[in-house]
Amino acid sequence: MQPRLAAFLDRAKPWGWAGLFVTAYVMLSLISDLDSHTHRFITPWNPAPALGILFLLRNGKGGAATLWLALIASDLAAHDPPFSVIAILDGGLALGYFFIALILNKNVSKSGMLLDRANLMRWGIVIMVGTLLNRMAFIAGLIFAALLPLADWRDALLRVWIGDGVGIFVTLPLLWWLQDAKRRFAFQSTILNWETTGYITLTMLSLWFAFVPGASAHFRYFYVLFLPLVWAASRQGLAGAIFCASLLHLGMLFAGWLWEAQNISIFELQMRAMLLAIVGFLIGVAVDDQRRAVADLRHTLRLAAAGEMAAALAHELNQPLTALSAYGAACERIMTRDGGSPQLRDVIRRMVNEAGRAAEVVRRLRDFFRTGSTRLERVCLGDLLESTLATFHEKASAIGIALTVATIPDIHISADRLQIEVVLRNLVSNAFDAVSHLSGERKIVVSTERISSDRICVSVEDNGAGLAATVADNAFEPFISTKSSGLGLGLAISRAIAEAHGGSLTIAAIDHGCFKLTLPAESGVKNS
Repeated sequence: MQPRLAAFLDRAKPWGWAGLFVTAYVMLSLISDLDSHTHRFITPWNPAPALGILFLLRNGKGGAATLWLALIASDLAAHDPPFSVIAILDGGLALGYFFIALILNKNVSKSGMLLDRANLMRWGIVIMVGTLLNRMAFIAGLIFAALLPLADWRDALLRVWIGDGVGIFVTLPLLWWLQDAKRRFAFQSTILNWETTGYITLTMLSLWFAFVPGASAHFRYFYVLFLPLVWAASRQGLAGAIFCASLLHLGMLFAGWLWEAQNISIFELQMRAMLLAIVGFLIGVAVDDQRRAVADLRHTLRLAAAGEMAAALAHELNQPLTALSAYGAACERIMTRDGGSPQLRDVIRRMVNEAGRAAEVVRRLRDFFRTGSTRLERVCLGDLLESTLATFHEKASAIGIALTVATIPDIHISADRLQIEVVLRNLVSNAFDAVSHLSGERKIVVSTERISSDRICVSVEDNGAGLAATVADNAFEPFISTKSSGLGLGLAISRAIAEAHGGSLTIAAIDHGCFKLTLPAESGVKNS
């Protein structure tokens, strides 16, 4: 019965989320129906489409039908329109929002909706032009259905377009930050502090000053609303700008309704709210850009320090390794001359080979950090993984860890074999450390997949606890380690090697261990 119940709940979950979305959309539409136009369906403040676009961004084309139902339900709840007419008009609206979401999905960075100034400009243009075209079609439909006089089309279009555009422009960034666990954590860690309390208080005072004394002065004191926004954006970056802009937007609309500001229209409030949001977002993006530049510089300096340390270690280790190799070779010659067991000869041969390999790795890493050089060669990925994991298989069997290597596709890469071996050994070694303390099942899985015609991804995944979100963000910083005996150089060096090969090294999960090494691969499904 339990498996059946679990299967039923899995099938019902999408329907539950769809129902929750429709309910939230209808409630938000009803709440935002302020200062309605003389004609139905024309509302000057419309943040609900932001929720709809977010739903489409998360669910793709499968969410368009649900959004259509939400639009129909919100119109029926607020306006009691002719069902057949509004179903067609709302179908067109849903299709328009779907295309807006599609363009956003293709042209806006997945790392953030307002990642930089160019991203902000593209995002704003898509929102404002998209909502204009969408609402033009909607207004034309209202006129054709005799629900709106032709003479009122300009005023109606302006009000409903600004309502949609500003509602999405101000609300969507906040929803975008809150919809994802990692972004939500970053947002909360930024906002939840005493300084936020200060600019919230200043926001309330600024709203009172703008709408009470400012009303008698024809609202000439609106400039005071920039004070909390500039404070939030300059101190907390984009997260503070998004939060404060949303707070100001809601506050301005509520204040205009509460004090019945007859000398200023909702349209004027919307335009001023949009101006505030643009200024706040620009400051927030600039602050985040500056912080990223500082972080990149700090990372570069730390990596340079790591390189100096690696070069120094390479210099110090080179002579002992060379001596070890020479002593091993001498032992081989003595064994050949005086005789000895084949097993002992095999052990000495392995010692010499490993000493030579270690010396070569040290020299190659020293050259990499000094000049960034790599000695590229055509390498079979299967052979590379097999040689790298050979010693780990013996170790896994000895300590009871299930080390599994998934089927490796017949792919060749252009890489510095020794350097990529260093990266893979480091990732697998970290996975061993992550599961070594577990009392139950301990698993490590190494898998590969072709993610495009010329890219290959090698994943090293374990069932350990993974890295906490706060640690994961700094995992690749030099001299930062979760191990008491670690120097914090392994992942920093590994990422530098991956990027020098035109690839990347990322953390794919935070609830368990999973690192993904992406490298360029030869095109084609198979290589001869």
